[in-house]
Amino acid sequence: MNAETWQIARFTVLMAATATVCVLPPAIAVGWLLARRQFAGKALLETVVSLPLVLPPVVSGLVLLWLFGRRSPVGQALDAMGIEVIFTWKAVVAAMMVISFPLVTRSVRAGIEQVDRRYEQIAATLGASPLRILRTITLPLASRGIAAGAVLGFSRALGEFGATIMVAGAIPGQTRTIAVGIYSLVETGREDAAWGLVVVAALLAFGAIYVSNRLMDSGARS
Repeated sequence: MNAETWQIARFTVLMAATATVCVLPPAIAVGWLLARRQFAGKALLETVVSLPLVLPPVVSGLVLLWLFGRRSPVGQALDAMGIEVIFTWKAVVAAMMVISFPLVTRSVRAGIEQVDRRYEQIAATLGASPLRILRTITLPLASRGIAAGAVLGFSRALGEFGATIMVAGAIPGQTRTIAVGIYSLVETGREDAAWGLVVVAALLAFGAIYVSNRLMDSGARS
């Protein structure tokens, strides 16, 4: 494995970790909402959250390309502030976030649903606010499910390709992730270098899924 392989691997891990950290707050919020509240439109929200799992990733990439493009209100606002997203590392993070969000949200929801509501009800009778109950009871007790979701989302972000290449491209040293790097190397006839990235991707994915499964198993036994 050469220096280029390690550079791509380091960049991908960094982007996936950043995407995971950024996706956790909204995933926890939506996961809690789906697990603990009944409201009109809940089924619609569940469907929207799950869409990136069934849509081709290039569709998500195209939506992001429009959203951050200069023709959209968001893109115009970012452009006025001098913030460029398309074909930068920020676009890589955005693509990874969109693709990993459903997996993280589902795991968070499952973790929260396993928390016995009696603990929350007792805290409420003692005068604890909903936010304090969430912070001191629900989230700590659901921490294994949340951690498993974070690891699973991280592993999914590592392998993201379709949305990334649409919104970030394959710029060497700037936006080229492992999946995009494998594609680019094979396309240019450098299959030996591509196999090096395949090995790295397999090892990272195996480790992430193994940790996620262990967390879920231990959470189910506790």
